[in-house]
Amino acid sequence: MSRALNIWRRTQASVCYRKLPCCHNIPGQKTQICSKTLTTQTFSTLRIPLFAQCTNQQSVILTSRLLSRHKCVRHFSALEQNVWSTKNDEVHDMSGDNTHDVWEQPLKMPEPEIDWEYICEENRENIAANIENRKGVGDIGCVLDLKSEFDSTGSEKTRLELLKAATEIPNRSSPHSPIGDESNARLVGTFGEKSEFNDFKPQKMSKLGEDLNLLRSNNLSITTGGRSYYFTAELADLEHALIRFSLTKLIARGFELVTVPEIINPAVIEACGFHTTGEVTQVYTLDKKFHGEQCLIGTAEMPLAAFFLNGVLDKKELPRRLCSVSRCYRAEAAGREEKKGIYRVHQFTKVEMFGVTDSGTEADNLLLEYLDIEKEMFLELGLHFRILEMPTHELGAPAYRKFDIEAWMPAMDFWGEVNGTACAVPRMVMAIFENFQNKDGSINIPDVLQPFMDGKKVLRKSDAMPDIQWIKHAKVHWTS
Repeated sequence: MSRALNIWRRTQASVCYRKLPCCHNIPGQKTQICSKTLTTQTFSTLRIPLFAQCTNQQSVILTSRLLSRHKCVRHFSALEQNVWSTKNDEVHDMSGDNTHDVWEQPLKMPEPEIDWEYICEENRENIAANIENRKGVGDIGCVLDLKSEFDSTGSEKTRLELLKAATEIPNRSSPHSPIGDESNARLVGTFGEKSEFNDFKPQKMSKLGEDLNLLRSNNLSITTGGRSYYFTAELADLEHALIRFSLTKLIARGFELVTVPEIINPAVIEACGFHTTGEVTQVYTLDKKFHGEQCLIGTAEMPLAAFFLNGVLDKKELPRRLCSVSRCYRAEAAGREEKKGIYRVHQFTKVEMFGVTDSGTEADNLLLEYLDIEKEMFLELGLHFRILEMPTHELGAPAYRKFDIEAWMPAMDFWGEVNGTACAVPRMVMAIFENFQNKDGSINIPDVLQPFMDGKKVLRKSDAMPDIQWIKHAKVHWTS
């Protein structure tokens, strides 16, 4: 499915997550929120285009084993309905052994529901202007021509071509989003105190970590080569301290902790706005011969979004706030400048925030709530950071609005994005090392993390790993 399948839909719920603060509206001209009191005002959305969408097919209702107070809905295909449905459309007990085969059926993603009332000749100029502001992807003229042809002929081939063309058009942009490229980003605010180094020059994290015998970021041919790393001893402890600190904050605020699968169907990834095929993709795809159509996740938002796939949420239960810890896998382009160190790596650990809420005011409130959580956490960690409202060129096709949070990296002398999420571990570690280093190369541990590290206050050189002198393979003379 295309990354923009949710364009111009009548929206009845919204999702917040990851690049947060970000706001995502769950589609739903046919989405059923149980109270049925939502307005039908049209909103543009951010990603997750199909989750919580209902279809015309009959459904079987069951109680979630994970969260028993919530109602979930499983939508069956026509074949499955022949097995489970009756003439009276009664709901069946799903506890029997004969349900296993049905639930193991391959994933079938429902088609997107597009607001064709908005995609019309009267709105051509507005849509064309938005396409231009969003890097010019999409062709509204082609869409309108195909729509006219389909209205006349009813051809299935034309309908599929129309759907494909329509999904390439980006969602509308927030009126708050600056127009243009990255240079037009709007500074929301700068927070925290900037670290001062009066009697020594700060070192980069990669050198600090290696000198302390806590980090290995070279000689990694056994992994992906570059863009990978080992954390050892107290640095590995620091990683887990960051995770526990983040989860403690989120759970205290009512977030539900969910463990997610890290291998998922590519259709889910596409629905979240990431391309799994083509010349440029950051997605790792498994060997089809052995694993079929499966990919590694790039972020926990993908399986968290899939958690709500084909489900119906009771409006009284909104907002739903979920958090998750996962490994994230990204095939970063080798041509980028940050080849060394841990700033841009192929896999890393991240604590994700994800939310589902009603549209309109509730969505805006959740957006600001997630932003406040991030500000609070980064301030407690003692970081100096800034928040930017990102311009339209920086919005992916499914996006509506986006904020970036950047921490000051004194050794690298630049603002480094630390992700709009609860905690992207490697970059958070970088920010801590560069800002809390001492003249002797030791690292002060932020006060809020010390309780999660048995009271340890300073990271010093570790003797847990032996000093290793690396020898190039070409210089080794092997004997049989």
